[in-house]
Amino acid sequence: MQRVRGTQDWLEQESSYFRNMERAFYDKAQRFGFGEIRTPIFEHSEVFHRTLGETSDVVSKETYTFKDRSDESLTLRPEGTAGIARAFISEGLAQKIPLKLYYCGPMFRYERPQKGRLRQFHQIGVEVLGIESYLMDIECLQLGFELLKSIGIEEKCKLLLNTLGDVDSRAQYRNTLVAYYEKYKNDLSADSKVRLERNPLRILDSKDEGDKKINATAPKLEGSLNEASKKYFDALVNGLTALEIPFEKSSQLVRGLDYYTHTVFEFVTTELGAQGTVLAGGRYDGLIETMGGPRTPGVGWAAGVERLVELADKNLISDDLKLIALVPADEVGEIESLRLANQLRSETKYKVEVIYGGNVGKKMKKASNKNAAYSIIIGSQEAEKKEFGLKTMATGEQVTLSLGDLLNKLK
Repeated sequence: MQRVRGTQDWLEQESSYFRNMERAFYDKAQRFGFGEIRTPIFEHSEVFHRTLGETSDVVSKETYTFKDRSDESLTLRPEGTAGIARAFISEGLAQKIPLKLYYCGPMFRYERPQKGRLRQFHQIGVEVLGIESYLMDIECLQLGFELLKSIGIEEKCKLLLNTLGDVDSRAQYRNTLVAYYEKYKNDLSADSKVRLERNPLRILDSKDEGDKKINATAPKLEGSLNEASKKYFDALVNGLTALEIPFEKSSQLVRGLDYYTHTVFEFVTTELGAQGTVLAGGRYDGLIETMGGPRTPGVGWAAGVERLVELADKNLISDDLKLIALVPADEVGEIESLRLANQLRSETKYKVEVIYGGNVGKKMKKASNKNAAYSIIIGSQEAEKKEFGLKTMATGEQVTLSLGDLLNKLK
């Protein structure tokens, strides 16, 4: 029996990093006034087809789609935003806007596994619905930057920033792109020929080498921006500068989905090989309307937990609870150990574990292998006198204490 390719087993140490990474995110999101939302890990396939687009690589090549016993087409979620948008519509959340939501959970994409890219991976993310302002874009970026700082990787990442303009600007740019690509139509890849008909902006994201050469001289979006779009982006840039959040403008950064407007951004790194994107998002004022709901402005981002853990300063996402190992010396000591363990867990902030198996020497070795801060050997004599030998594992120093003194010292 082997695990499925592109999946990962998280054992004790890795799981602790994973858990503490999530805790760091929860803490930041809640301090910024976000509330948690949990959506199903699978949806009706239409949810992703309508939001991500039939021609996107995610939908056409990467989704895990299947028929259930009722012959309905379901898809394991490849990202988090679409499910939240669906919940906004189906749960009637328009009455509660503005909404500031955060989420965390597994996502699924059928991709070629490599460092930083799995078929089952985990994302954290935030979405803000109902606020149409560059200030909300800044706040989302501020939250992302503060999260990266809290795990010690802000200097390993660079924020790339661009604007796609408003709907009118995008329409103008679309026409300009179509006119340009029509001259190279016969040289485009098969996928990009389809994109040219449905969404030419997606050609700019193409990984095909031939397409990349054509894209090198493609018209830039800034040439199509109207005054309102320029004003929005200038205000955003000024706000980030005032908050001392470093960024770099990147005209090559384009989200190909129709509902994206104005701000798009990515925090990228050079320390994960080909998978350089750490946290990415943008404004999507047209998404809810695309799905059949009321026009609702939105902005958000998502980040891969595995990539964050890979980059993080492990000292900042390690468990800080130290371990006390209780070592029973005989049968009486076993029951007394369970009783004392429960009391120590209730009255101190240590992890407490009773060590089983073998003689006292072997149990002490196990305690050492678990990096216990302290050990306490408990037998009939200790149980009767209510006096315990507390050994500091790092130095070997041992003191004998009454139960009351033991609790006071550990507190």
